[in-house]
Amino acid sequence: MIIRTFETPDETAAAVAQRVVRALAEKPALVVGLPTGQTPIATYAELRRRHAAGEVDFARATTFNLDEFAGIPPSHPGSFRMFMERHLFQGINLAPARTHFLDGTAPDLDVECERYEAAIGAAGGIDLLLAGIGANGHIGFNEPGDTLSARTHRVALAASTRRHNAALFGGDPADVPREALSMGIGTMLKAGAIVLVATGAHKAACIERAVHGPVTTRLPASFLQLHRHVELYLDAAAASRLGPR
Repeated sequence: MIIRTFETPDETAAAVAQRVVRALAEKPALVVGLPTGQTPIATYAELRRRHAAGEVDFARATTFNLDEFAGIPPSHPGSFRMFMERHLFQGINLAPARTHFLDGTAPDLDVECERYEAAIGAAGGIDLLLAGIGANGHIGFNEPGDTLSARTHRVALAASTRRHNAALFGGDPADVPREALSMGIGTMLKAGAIVLVATGAHKAACIERAVHGPVTTRLPASFLQLHRHVELYLDAAAASRLGPR
């Protein structure tokens, strides 16, 4: 793993945005995997700013979001499709046809997961996958457990994950869907490069275990140790248990 540490969350976000800008300059038809949650919001704001300044072009890029809640339509304010519209897509020149999402209202969610896998394959696979890490070590919606699914799948959300996403649903965890659809660990590990972003002291223990601990289904992010090219972008607080910089 390549570990890059910055003093503040804002510096971390700017560096991640620069990583995306550089990747797009090298390959304008880049296929990018995109996360949601609080961590990438600042990065998405920086990408919007860089686009407005004429510093980055998304016209030929293709995106696949990592996950989506089950049972809510794309127009629901808590959906990750709406999250991406608010925080990124409304401010860049990426055609809607080039953005891809899992459909949480599909008649057969297992068939929908297979459709998504096929769509990623048809796009040539993901070149650059951005990911966050949950406080319980999940990436995407791959929750800790006895086993992990390699391919895109439906998953029961942990209570802690539902609490963390309550703000999208009026603040009440009870209103957060109990299931979601997520890229699997195997799907993620097929990406050409993976950039994991973490900020805040509450992520420090998980980062330490993901980097130095055993590969275990109880900490899904630990599987990134198996990938050939992983970059960690951390602020000082998230990196605090990794030792001297």
